Amino acid sequence: MRRTNVRELRVIGLEPGGAHVVCSEPETGAKFRIPADDKLRAASRGDIARLGQIEIETDSQMRPRDIQARIRAGASIEQVAEESSVPLSRVERFAYPVLLERSRAADMAKGGHPILPDGPAVDTLAEIVGQAFRARGHDLDAAAWDAWKDEEGHWVAQLQWQAGRTVNAAHWRFQPDSHGGNVTALDDTATQLVDPDFGRSLRGLVPVPQDGACGLAEFEQDHQDDHDAAAEPPISLADDAVDDDIIEVADGAEPEPKVAPQQTPGKDKRGKPALPSWDDVLLGVRSNGRG
Repeated sequence: MRRTNVRELRVIGLEPGGAHVVCSEPETGAKFRIPADDKLRAASRGDIARLGQIEIETDSQMRPRDIQARIRAGASIEQVAEESSVPLSRVERFAYPVLLERSRAADMAKGGHPILPDGPAVDTLAEIVGQAFRARGHDLDAAAWDAWKDEEGHWVAQLQWQAGRTVNAAHWRFQPDSHGGNVTALDDTATQLVDPDFGRSLRGLVPVPQDGACGLAEFEQDHQDDHDAAAEPPISLADDAVDDDIIEVADGAEPEPKVAPQQTPGKDKRGKPALPSWDDVLLGVRSNGRG
């Protein structure tokens, strides 16, 4: 078995504060220092079990750069602490600057312009979503905005709200620029919120009242009756059906006007004497109009 050459060191003391152990090499006199941590203490005691546990804990700890990368990708502080077995206080210390960055990106996405089929919208994402929420009876102030970076390095904005017992979420991809940036819907919920025609009826239909409405069979029957009536030939009048008052007039002759029969004074149309009215009796006026 091949052995690796290892130089032996000799402990010569502690640094001020006791954070490191100072060692030296006997042959050259070179000095070294070793951290006086739990690992060194377990090794000096010969505690193999404790030494192995410390090795596992040390390997599982994430570097500050890794912690910030996970937070920037959308993970929460609690998730990172649980996944890496790192104390929550340590994760919070490195996650705070990234959380501010995510909050700033969410505010910028709210000021972006949604991409519609005919081009970027004039209104911002926050204005359009606010109109959609009011139309649906939701409270935008109760919703939560967030943002993170996806695997391609693009910012993804999220709007999350609760309607009844359902938790809804909409996602947009945010591309910043000098004009406020553009946002593109990534799911159906986000598309519906920024679609101006979503939920709008295509026609203004009015329901037909049931009273007085005729069915298809009645309409066809009426239409057939009208067709039959139009197809019947005109009816010719017989000679004896002509009115007696109609007199044939020869060409160039004018019909003589009829003279209305004169009514006999003091008699009605049936020839009977007319009875005086009650006013005539009181005033002493005769029925023939003379006083």
